[in-house]
Amino acid sequence: MANIQFPQDFVWGTATASYQIEGAYQEDGRGLSIWDTFSHTPGKVFNDDNGDVACDSYHRYEEDVALLKKLGVKAYRFSIAWPRIFPQGTGDVNEKGLEYYRKVVDALLAAGIEPCATLYHWDLPQALQDKGGWDNRETIDAFVNYAEVMFKAFDGKIKQWITFNETWCVSFLSNYIGAHAPGNRDLQLAINVAHHCMVAHGEAVRKFRELGISGEIGTTHNLYWFEPYTTSPQDIEAARRNRAFNNEWFMDPTFKGSYPQFMVDWFKTKGATVPILPGDMETIAQKIDFIGVNYYSGGFGRYKEGEGLFDCEEVQIGFDKTYMDWNVYADGLYKVLSWVHEEYGDTPIYITENGACYEDELTADNRVHDVQRTDYYRKHFIQCHRLIGSGVPLKGYFAWSLLDNFEWAEGYRKRFGIVYTNYETLERHPKISYYFIQDVIGKNGFDV
Repeated sequence: MANIQFPQDFVWGTATASYQIEGAYQEDGRGLSIWDTFSHTPGKVFNDDNGDVACDSYHRYEEDVALLKKLGVKAYRFSIAWPRIFPQGTGDVNEKGLEYYRKVVDALLAAGIEPCATLYHWDLPQALQDKGGWDNRETIDAFVNYAEVMFKAFDGKIKQWITFNETWCVSFLSNYIGAHAPGNRDLQLAINVAHHCMVAHGEAVRKFRELGISGEIGTTHNLYWFEPYTTSPQDIEAARRNRAFNNEWFMDPTFKGSYPQFMVDWFKTKGATVPILPGDMETIAQKIDFIGVNYYSGGFGRYKEGEGLFDCEEVQIGFDKTYMDWNVYADGLYKVLSWVHEEYGDTPIYITENGACYEDELTADNRVHDVQRTDYYRKHFIQCHRLIGSGVPLKGYFAWSLLDNFEWAEGYRKRFGIVYTNYETLERHPKISYYFIQDVIGKNGFDV
């Protein structure tokens, strides 16, 4: 039995997002978000589920903080609902919204848990979407104003800030593929949205520095490790395009201040260009204190003319699958973070999300024996240990997610939590995976 031991300062945490857990969608002055609109549109979400109640964490945050404390985490990544702070996206601050997050942050600090706040986890105020949303550059200014209010309100209490969660999902998944709010299917629009979100990120980082806010600021990209099925040049190029769609398209501007030219050229063949204004790329490339990486899966691809946006088809090579039908590819985590370190330098890395969806059943003894999820975590923890041993500056790991919750377009049928949520009673039941992670945190390692 080999013992896996993590550095003493390694940050163990777990993560959630506001719309997925809070509920209370019309309480205390909160405005509507694009996800309220999307989920209330028939046929957009499985079973026409919505986030009106979700896990009711708005009223049960103390219970959730108690679960975090029992778990033993050093940090908790949550997101702030922009429409709770600015119901119309701009204008007067909703003090009751600020007060809710003050209570959450104070409860975390009292429990010895560091709050890590994400400013944008997809719930854009609907009032801003009505004016064009992220396609309208005025939304950049609205975001920076919102960010400034939060920075000032929590300076000294929140020491780790994430501007955006998964800009690929905000842009391409939501505005090209159309699976998420606002549900558009327009490549040029998606490229516009991606660019404007990254400019907004850079402007928020600049504001953070100007204000002299204590702590660290970064952003989170969802990275996918995609490899060529063979060594043929066509397969290599097809797989490279497919990977860059998630990875280089967002990482290069963040760290290099430029878009990958081979992707710019490819998008031009599809009739789409990037709406860069003077100064944009310098803004996007503002120096960040860390990079967050959300990793769930990877795969293999080969060239196939006309297949998807990039003439690339995925090849199934026998991976185990999660209930999301995603490949379980733990070694891909090692490969993608090694690539990040090699390509973009020594910026500290946090795995801001990693986890798995399986069909969970609550047994008569109020337990969930999620052996597959536990095994998923074990495999990925081993890769984290490998990365640290290989000199990659991996500083922490946030499991997705603390709770079963509203899984976006999948509604409530897909469960990622290490705590089971009974959506009828809203009771929480820690799963076997919760106790596994609790033990890992307690020992700061495990035996394999």
